Amino acid sequence: MNIIYIFFIYIYVEFKAFSNLEELYLNDNEINDFVTTTTKGSNNLPKLQVLELDWNKVNARIFKSLTTFTSLKILSMRGNDLEGSFTTEELSKLNNLEQLKLDGSSIDKSLLRKIGVMTSLNALAVSNCGLNGTLPDRGWCELKKLQEIYLGGNNFEGRLPSCMANLTSLRVLDLSNNHFNGNSVQSPLSSLTSLEYLSFSYNNFSIPSTLSFLSNLSNLKILLSDNNILALEPDSLTWIPTFQLKVFSLSNCSSNIHNRTLPRLLHYQYDLRVIVLSHNKLVGQFPNYLLENNTRLELFIVNNNSFTGPFVVPYDIRPNMFRIDISNNYFHGPIPTNLGLIFPNLETLKMSGNEFEGNIPSSFGNLAFLRSLDLSENHFSGTIPMHFIMGCHNLVYLILSNNSFSGQIFPTNSSWTKLRSLHLDNNQFSSTLPTWIGNMTSLVDIVMAKNHFEGHIPIELCKLVDLKILDISDNNLFGSVPSCFNSSSIIFFQLNKNCLSGPIPSSFQNNSNLLALNLRDNHLTGNIPNWIGSLSSLRILLLKANHLGGLIPIQVCLLQNLNILDLSHNKFSGLIPHCLSNITFDASAHYPSLSNFQVEVGQARFLSSYLNTKSKIIKFFPDDSLVYYEFVNVEEEVEFTTKTRNYSYKGDILKYMYGIDLSCNNLVGKIPLELGRMGSNIRALNLSHNNLSGPIPVTFSNLRQIESLDLSYNNLNGKIPPQLTEMTSLAVFIVAHNNLSGTTPDRKNQFITFDESSYEGNPLLCGPPLYNSCTKMRPPSTISVDIEVEGGSFMDMSVFYISFVVAYITILLGIVVVLYINPYWRRAWFNLIEVCIDTCYYFFVVHYRKLFNFSLA
Repeated sequence: MNIIYIFFIYIYVEFKAFSNLEELYLNDNEINDFVTTTTKGSNNLPKLQVLELDWNKVNARIFKSLTTFTSLKILSMRGNDLEGSFTTEELSKLNNLEQLKLDGSSIDKSLLRKIGVMTSLNALAVSNCGLNGTLPDRGWCELKKLQEIYLGGNNFEGRLPSCMANLTSLRVLDLSNNHFNGNSVQSPLSSLTSLEYLSFSYNNFSIPSTLSFLSNLSNLKILLSDNNILALEPDSLTWIPTFQLKVFSLSNCSSNIHNRTLPRLLHYQYDLRVIVLSHNKLVGQFPNYLLENNTRLELFIVNNNSFTGPFVVPYDIRPNMFRIDISNNYFHGPIPTNLGLIFPNLETLKMSGNEFEGNIPSSFGNLAFLRSLDLSENHFSGTIPMHFIMGCHNLVYLILSNNSFSGQIFPTNSSWTKLRSLHLDNNQFSSTLPTWIGNMTSLVDIVMAKNHFEGHIPIELCKLVDLKILDISDNNLFGSVPSCFNSSSIIFFQLNKNCLSGPIPSSFQNNSNLLALNLRDNHLTGNIPNWIGSLSSLRILLLKANHLGGLIPIQVCLLQNLNILDLSHNKFSGLIPHCLSNITFDASAHYPSLSNFQVEVGQARFLSSYLNTKSKIIKFFPDDSLVYYEFVNVEEEVEFTTKTRNYSYKGDILKYMYGIDLSCNNLVGKIPLELGRMGSNIRALNLSHNNLSGPIPVTFSNLRQIESLDLSYNNLNGKIPPQLTEMTSLAVFIVAHNNLSGTTPDRKNQFITFDESSYEGNPLLCGPPLYNSCTKMRPPSTISVDIEVEGGSFMDMSVFYISFVVAYITILLGIVVVLYINPYWRRAWFNLIEVCIDTCYYFFVVHYRKLFNFSLA
């Protein structure tokens, strides 16, 4: 505070020498107030007209300090904390102020009620100031000279106040990104006849499909009405507009109108420069008249609708067109052969997600300014024409994915030295990868998966030091992975489903940016190197279906940010590392995201250039970047087996998929108890087809989000812990073909859905859904469990033995006494004994003689 005070004392002393100073810029400091010292009859900077205090620390007290600058006309205090009280009297002393810019500053919402005393104000910018509630019906509506007002990016709600109709001088009105509602027909907007720029995008206005509320706005040039609600209006209310728009944007509007069609007012527009109609579910034939009528059209965006028919271009050259986006419709047929001649200055062309067919026209070679071309997800075929390769030397972004292109990708050295994104995946390209691709040093991402490329991976790829994504998976590449891939910028590296051999390359060691390493389905050999733990940001490690062996190194446990670990179908042996529990499986802790990697293309163009009169606050048109910048999203895809099926994950869902697969190896020993203490977000765990022994850990019950648990085909024994029924997210549970015993878990929660196949192959396991009844299978030793005395103890075995001996002696003595008393029974007893002795004697003699004779023979 003292430093700031001394600073301004110094400035004040110096300013006395600048009594004619008219403009003062003090942006991006830590100023929190002015300290002014005036004497009677004097004034600080009496001619100061422009003062900028953007991005400082001034608060509401500043208004009182500014009253000394009586000649001030332009005041900018963006990005400050202007909370606190200020009076109407303080504002009234700034009676010469014409422009007040407070964007991005927090300020009391009473400003709009008090600001009516600033009678000279003609431009007010309070965008993104955190203002809320309804707009007041007094104060700001009294600014008769107001020509521009920016209220966007706040939390205003409700209907527009009727007093807005008083602002008859208003030329620029920005209401975007709020929560306004109500029928626009009944709003005061139709009374603002001087409007040239009207933006009410991203609200909840109900807009009539004919846009009849604009009928009085004869000066309107720019209309931005995206993200509102379209309402059906009777055809009887059709009208002919008196204005000629230059910018028309009506995208992503919700509606219950079936078979939506274009607003009729577009039939009467002949001077449009920008047309944006995306994400509206519009139907019908492609509106050719929009291109025919508007000869100076620059930007044409109608993506994500349901337009049909062929894409027809005008007959004459349209040199102003720089961007066309007709993606995700139902256009069919070939691309017009003269497209490159009609739009020679085209910078962006997006035709993806349609039903186009045929070849790329050779006229594309005339598009010398083309920066972005997206023809993906169509039915194109043939080779890439040479004229296109040699002519489009400014190309930055090329996506030809999901078509049927064939042949070599580039028959000869191309001139695409500015190319950053190259997507050729899911086509029928063949031959070897060109070595001169290493000359495209600007490349950031290469995606050429699912083709028929063969041969070695060219080491020239190592020259691409800015490369972030390399995906050449699902081809016929062979040989070893070049060890020169040491670029620290690589984040996605996918070479899966090839015929690559040799060890895991050491080129990624200490790469702290690598997010995904996918080498599955190859012929790699050797061990997992110990340096794997140095990949501190690694989220996906897929080494499935190779010939890797040895122990799973404990350095894998250092990869605490892993989403997916797949080491299945290899030859790993030894114990499962206990430290795998260190993996957190926490999405909130992960940065950057796995879902979208944005590549920026396009150039900024200001909407204000389309106004009749130059805007006072040209920098603050909020839709400039939204309309004129394009961000290309790159979504990588990985495969992972869960719930006994192979799934592909990409986009946002990938960052929420967590799993470990160690199946089909030679792992031994017990399952570590610590695995049950892994992050609770894990979705899949597969330890099947190993040689694991011991019991199933009770701690698995802590994995509350797990959906698939497969422990089949091992040597596990003991009982299935009944606590597992607490795993209420389970969809697949398999413990088949082990040595488990006892009863199956209770049939409750998810366990009621598991059938016999989950438990089969365990002979000592019983209970539903198995057909083995636990009562039939109970061994004899367990019967004594049910024979308990009331006190809960078993029979004393010493008592049993004594009782048995006494009973035996008693029976024997009873027989002797009976034979002694009764002579008849005595004779019969001895006769029986004599017969038994004779029978045994003759049996022995006869069989012995036969056996002796047989041996002699």
